[in-house]
Amino acid sequence: MDGTIALYLFACICLLLMFGFPVAFTLAGTSLAFAAVAVIAGHFDPAFLSALPARIFGTVNNDTLIAVPLFILMGVVLEKSRIAAQLLGTMSRSFGAFPGGLGIAVILVGMLLAASTGIVGATVVTMGLLSLPSMLKGGYDPALAAGTICATGTLGQIIPPSIALVLLGDVLSNAYQQAQLNAGIFNPETVSVGDLFVGALLPGLLLVSLYLLYVIAVAHLHPHRAPNVATEPVSATEILSSLAPPLVLISIVLGSILAGAATPTEAAGVGATGALLLAWVKREMPLARLREAVIDSMKVTCMVFMILIGAAVFSLVFRGFGGEDLIHHWFDNMPGGLFGATMIVMLVIFLLGFILDFIEITFVVVPIVGPVLLMMGVDPIWLGIMIAINLQTSFLTPPFGFALFYLRGVAPPALHTSAIYRGVIPFILIQLLVLATLWAWPPLATWLPAALK
Repeated sequence: MDGTIALYLFACICLLLMFGFPVAFTLAGTSLAFAAVAVIAGHFDPAFLSALPARIFGTVNNDTLIAVPLFILMGVVLEKSRIAAQLLGTMSRSFGAFPGGLGIAVILVGMLLAASTGIVGATVVTMGLLSLPSMLKGGYDPALAAGTICATGTLGQIIPPSIALVLLGDVLSNAYQQAQLNAGIFNPETVSVGDLFVGALLPGLLLVSLYLLYVIAVAHLHPHRAPNVATEPVSATEILSSLAPPLVLISIVLGSILAGAATPTEAAGVGATGALLLAWVKREMPLARLREAVIDSMKVTCMVFMILIGAAVFSLVFRGFGGEDLIHHWFDNMPGGLFGATMIVMLVIFLLGFILDFIEITFVVVPIVGPVLLMMGVDPIWLGIMIAINLQTSFLTPPFGFALFYLRGVAPPALHTSAIYRGVIPFILIQLLVLATLWAWPPLATWLPAALK
């Protein structure tokens, strides 16, 4: 089997997804259709599919993936309990009197939202609804306002505890063990979701710092684009009462992971429980809204796990057609060796980010290319952070970036799409700068996890 059919399978799935067919059923259905035809033609061994029940059982029995519904519930509860809205209002009043103050408030609150929701769409939509009208009313340049909100919304890809990092960590953990076993190492090292969380801290904080510096620079060099806004005074008590609850919650979740006191799954349980307690204490979560939060969390969780099962079917069929061997052969013979192979993978993931969400890319693409790159000597933590920032950049890039579509859906008609496109360009350049820095200096992602072990 030369792997050609595997490439046709991958191309067919991408084409169907572009037409809007459901991801999970496209992955499983197309793969099974290719396998059925190939079995009849004598080009596929059905024994590959016999491993599917064990794969599905391993998925639902995976302790790491239990963190996914818990982190989702934590984020949805914080969003629907209006804690985010209160926090943004307080921060806007605190910084509004300074040049660029509203932009600074949006970035800081967006960072906290990213750390609590971990889902790009939820953060962009929430920030768009809450902050965009205030920024436009305050005289902000529409392009700067839109760019700040879109870029801040994508921080959910890299700021832990991120759903993207949980899923990437689980996939890379399996890929790393597979790569070591293929290399003849039968006592393999492990990489965990917690390692990825720790590795993402410094790159994530660097991104936030550069976002803030850009907004401050614009406010001082072009004051008319980010003017100070007259606001009511806000007391220290009011700031503390709005900022402390989500900050304490996120600190407990991340602190327990960094200190080694809890696994990401255990910390997710603490986070979900803490979010519910916060909503109850603030009297902002009536029974109807709680029911809505639970149903929304269940929908997202079901979507994630159905995609995971569909990806398991695709992975088995792709391997059965010889696709993995073909990818390995390509990478081994690619000009530039490891550098060239990694560059091609990053470019492909960037382009796929225009048509696929991070969940599909994590479950479909990473299991194909991950083991090959890891066998060639790539550090798994560095690779995971590179993929996360790469996808974050892809979600911002016109004309297909997901974050742009999310903001366009909630923005007023007066905000032109061209203004959104112009506004994100400086933030894309910032992200490319961080990506290049991480490429040139991997310890930015790997030093802290190694220091804490």
